[in-house]
Amino acid sequence: MSLSTDHSQATLDAAHSHGAVVPQTDRSERVTSYDVRDFARPHGREEEWRFTPIKKLDAIFAAQPSVATLQWDAHVPAAVTVTEIDQAQARSKSVLAPGDLPAAAATSLAPTAILITIPADFESPDPIIVDLAGVSVDTVVWGQILVEVGERANASLVLTHSGQATYSVHVSVDVADGAHLTFVSVQDWDANAIHVAENALRVGKDATLKHVVMTFGGELVRVSVNAQLVGEGADLELIGAYFTDAGQHQEHRLFVDHAVPRARSRATYKGALQGQGAHSVWIGDVLIRAIAEGTDTYELNRNLLLTEGARADSVPNLEIETGEIEGAGHASATGRFDDEQLFYLQARGIPEAEARRLVVHGFFAELVHEIGIPAVEQRLLASIEEELALAVGQS
Repeated sequence: MSLSTDHSQATLDAAHSHGAVVPQTDRSERVTSYDVRDFARPHGREEEWRFTPIKKLDAIFAAQPSVATLQWDAHVPAAVTVTEIDQAQARSKSVLAPGDLPAAAATSLAPTAILITIPADFESPDPIIVDLAGVSVDTVVWGQILVEVGERANASLVLTHSGQATYSVHVSVDVADGAHLTFVSVQDWDANAIHVAENALRVGKDATLKHVVMTFGGELVRVSVNAQLVGEGADLELIGAYFTDAGQHQEHRLFVDHAVPRARSRATYKGALQGQGAHSVWIGDVLIRAIAEGTDTYELNRNLLLTEGARADSVPNLEIETGEIEGAGHASATGRFDDEQLFYLQARGIPEAEARRLVVHGFFAELVHEIGIPAVEQRLLASIEEELALAVGQS
């Protein structure tokens, strides 16, 4: 059974998606605010929360002050600075106002914000690495991270998350004109962690942003990406990979706002699921405004179900307000192992378990290699291998 959609047709498989036929609210009209009071507490019937197990987020929705923080350590090339700033400074630098209650609470309640400043004309082969680690799920940690990339800079930034935490964070990434940034967020939490994040992205004229999200650990991980292309020639590439195990909920939501002419965006997310109750959600929204003539955009989500009892929901959406575009499309597919691939490998003497491992490894490898940071690619492929070792035992 599978779900397959593109810009001209939609075939719904109720076992894997229950969302493709529900009318969508125009994302450009949804509430954004730094004030928690502007957001009603979710009850689970809202379009943006209907897939999420919201009972597990009660502590975050309560939006109570907390002094708990994650431990963090930064490895930065010369000229890059990583500092802590207060709420007022952070708000003045944030590129987009929060789009949901957890993000608004993070901007209001985080004791301080981490500011990463990459100066104009900076260039280095070494990535900026910020490791964040939690030690307990008992108290909510509010976080705020801001990334400022100066004009014509060329940099790579990696955020890693590990340990135990109940964590709500708002991340702001501002890529100035002519700059190039590869931004990688790795969610490799312990099994009981809760992580709710909103990544707000702004891409300037002739700038490029490669935004990568890799999710492996955690009991519930929900990463929302709100991106706005604000300069002609802006280029945004959204890449994601997730491996969802039994009992895990991993949710990735994208909104790309084409607000200027002649900009480009691509989104490619792939996921593998295994075990009873494994649940992934991918929502891809693209808005092409009337002014955005010459837009070129495409989004793709693919899911591979490795065992019975796993479920993938996938809902791509396009809102197009002008017919003067280069191209716009989307595709989504969810299915099980390709029997022909397995037969081909087994016919050459490869045992079934190893054949399954090779198929899944190939499913992810091409995407991972697009990151372009060898050390990160090696780490991610190692994490995938660890997940595959579990998959062999559950198949």
